[in-house]
Amino acid sequence: MSWAIETCGLTKRFEGVTVLDDVTLRVRKGDVYGFLGPNGAGKTTLMRSLFRLVTPDAGTVSLLEQPVRKGSNPVFARVGSMLGSPAFFEGLSARENLTLHCAYMGADAGRVNEALALFGLSGAEDKAAGKLSLGMRQRLGLARAIVTDPELLVLDEPMNGLDPEGIIEVRNILRAVNEELGVTIFVSSHLLDELSKIACTVGLIDRGRMLDEATVGDLHDSDCTLESWYLEKTGARRGKAD
Repeated sequence: MSWAIETCGLTKRFEGVTVLDDVTLRVRKGDVYGFLGPNGAGKTTLMRSLFRLVTPDAGTVSLLEQPVRKGSNPVFARVGSMLGSPAFFEGLSARENLTLHCAYMGADAGRVNEALALFGLSGAEDKAAGKLSLGMRQRLGLARAIVTDPELLVLDEPMNGLDPEGIIEVRNILRAVNEELGVTIFVSSHLLDELSKIACTVGLIDRGRMLDEATVGDLHDSDCTLESWYLEKTGARRGKAD
């Protein structure tokens, strides 16, 4: 089995509070993996740990079967990401931000216009990033994540700030990127219904520990919705803790 993401025993503490507790997680190449959990469960910390934006206290991380270590990690050039609210050079245009990102990543800038068009930004390509609405900034962040033609996408709440039409557009784009281009997607979201429409596998984290994992197909076959599975697992966990 080939893994796009593999963590083993990942542990992180902040000021004595355990945020990640011995997390072992594997995402198959070619999969869309929905990463679920309540606020404060550890989702964002784990995603940031993949890129060493957070340094774990213990455990290991591999991306595309390459170990992620302190220092230079060439594998990052093969990964697109959007972690939290995207930040840009506010005085530069949408197009200039993507072009600069390609230069930084050592990638061809030939797909900049295509990426802008894909996320509905063709009419705003020359507008300064600082003048874009929240929804347009979110779209630009997603365009930046895919403009380098990555093999793996790591997206933390990518549909935040989007209107219903935008949510549907992003869902269809992510599905097409996965199905047509074979890009692996690791995505967190509180929009369970949306995740159920694109994810192949879902994993649930709560209070820093992985609770369970399931395939969306198996849930469907057992007449169990993603929402009911989520509530059952988190409710049982919190009931025991309380």
